Amino acid sequence: MTTNDIINPANLIYTKTKVMNDVPMHYCPGCSHGVVHKLIAEIIEEMDMQEKTIAIAPVGCAVFAYKYLDIDWQQAAHGRAPAVATAVKRLLPDRLVFTYQGDGDLAAIGTAETIHAANRGENIAIIFINNGIYGMTGGQMAPTTLMGMKSSTSPNGRTVPLNGHPLDITKLLAQLDGTCYVTRQSVHTVGTVRKAKKAIRQAFENSMAGNGTSVVEIVSTCNSGWKLSPEASNDWMVENMFPAYPMGDLKNL
Repeated sequence: MTTNDIINPANLIYTKTKVMNDVPMHYCPGCSHGVVHKLIAEIIEEMDMQEKTIAIAPVGCAVFAYKYLDIDWQQAAHGRAPAVATAVKRLLPDRLVFTYQGDGDLAAIGTAETIHAANRGENIAIIFINNGIYGMTGGQMAPTTLMGMKSSTSPNGRTVPLNGHPLDITKLLAQLDGTCYVTRQSVHTVGTVRKAKKAIRQAFENSMAGNGTSVVEIVSTCNSGWKLSPEASNDWMVENMFPAYPMGDLKNL
């Protein structure tokens, strides 16, 4: 095989989507963010929406998405992404508008914004990365931290008397009249990556069709925060996170 054979477009099987910027990612090895970024970029290109997409990122690891996806971005204050997305979508209803949020952002400081935007049925998509911990700021306990799960602020494990119950905010959002599609996925295997991509595509299509709020939770790993290797983190997620946050659609109208 010659060099010309390799670069001949007729021989190409896969190319990186043009929506992804050509810069090295900073995420920890094994982090799920990079995979989800790639899926979002591919979907935007497939929908031919690169010039008509506006994404909202708040504080946390999620905020760095603007470095990697070549679309319009607006940063929001911690937890306020759904409120900002509401304004953007109402002002520019022909745009694809989505938020990209972690569990500490969406389910803690942003609980009110998330619930009320979803309850109003704003025509936005919410991409929710749930790794059960505050990944960027030191591995503190999050609302989604499991019972018995250790963190920098729950070194002996989460307990009900001291810390209360974990918050399954995705299940809560599925009960609201304004949500049209609520699903929980993961990206730790080839099969789950494909399912997650299909779910994100459906959420984006719902937004453009004016069907209401869509929520796609991606149950993820944080191997640096969990103090595990990437491989062990995937195993721990399957064994511990999935029973508490089971995969599949919670609502699909």
